[in-house]
Amino acid sequence: MTLPRLAYLTGEYPRASDTFIQREVAALRALGHQVETCSIRTTGAEHLVGPEQGEEHASTFRVLAACRSPLRVLRAHVRWMAWPGRYLRALALAWRTAPKGLRGRLYNLIYFVEAGVLADHLARQGVDHLHNHIAKASCTVAMLASALSGIPYSFAIHGPDIFFEPQHWRIDEKAARARFVACISDFCRSQLMCFAAQADWPKLHVVHCGVDPARYRPATHEGHALLFVGRLAAVKGVPLLLDALRALPDGVELTIIGDGPDRAALERQAQGLPVRFLGYRSQTEVADALLEADVFVLPSFAEGLPVVLMEALASGVPVVTTQIAGIPELVDDSTGRLVPPGDADALATALRDLLSDPGRRRAMGQAGRARVAEAFDARQEAARLSALFTAYARGEAPPKRPEPGA
Repeated sequence: MTLPRLAYLTGEYPRASDTFIQREVAALRALGHQVETCSIRTTGAEHLVGPEQGEEHASTFRVLAACRSPLRVLRAHVRWMAWPGRYLRALALAWRTAPKGLRGRLYNLIYFVEAGVLADHLARQGVDHLHNHIAKASCTVAMLASALSGIPYSFAIHGPDIFFEPQHWRIDEKAARARFVACISDFCRSQLMCFAAQADWPKLHVVHCGVDPARYRPATHEGHALLFVGRLAAVKGVPLLLDALRALPDGVELTIIGDGPDRAALERQAQGLPVRFLGYRSQTEVADALLEADVFVLPSFAEGLPVVLMEALASGVPVVTTQIAGIPELVDDSTGRLVPPGDADALATALRDLLSDPGRRRAMGQAGRARVAEAFDARQEAARLSALFTAYARGEAPPKRPEPGA
């Protein structure tokens, strides 16, 4: 049996902040899968920061753009009306799983329209399996497209925000209907188990997001340079980092890579501090910035399992981050420092301790590179995902994730 032909769907693809999805797609293609990439919306120009994004953007099917043609929408839905029972069941699913209120019903009916167009595209491309990243609106479209077309689907669930509104996004129903669910960490899997039926627990599998360790050279910088990479939004805790920076000795400098709704306010708060705001940067530029960093810092209040921490550790840069969610599955005392979320004093103390101890930083950097190579290599994780796609397509027992060090 040949490898199943896949389609990947997310709300916006490709994005500068979701390079791990691009790596996963590339690794699956390298394994022999044909992968059709699909996006609900058209990616903004600010996310096309490198050649990888430009190439993926050019070849990605954009659902909303296709829906601008009334004739295309009509043709797609007429196609699925040839199976009236299945069509009506899919429509009833959209109505039944809609968030409460008129607005929620309206949105799910819009998702149903989008799902018909997506399902038509997948069928024309000969897709065997649809996989969705981020279990919100795009996953609703994936679930409905599967119900219309009969093409099975799976999804990757990340957190943290999906677990703030689990009933709104009906992750229980999505998990029940999915062929399987890829959870990015053990913690993430446990959170989904809170809402999924117990009968569905066996098909919840841990598949890490990952990086290509070979892309990152070991950092050799010896100084007092801090680096933050992430979206400039409240959940990332950057104001706390700026407060901690005021408590650090002279000579410490902070570089911030990323953009978002809070950037202007953060730039005002950072006035007078040794901080550079660089905006979005390509994967290559982030890797180069890590070569100049002594400590990577991510003081988030809520996370899944941040890929940017993997990138830092792959570069041999120790990390200071918060002890939340799945982060302790990646970071421990051998690779960095975990601090309580929301505690600027603890953050400043951890940064001060590491900046004053180059030998300890080097040891942590070596341990971090080994940790990523063992359990967060994008090619290994894609191989595990490929094995799941293939086993479920063949009706075989899904492979179990090997124990660490096995």
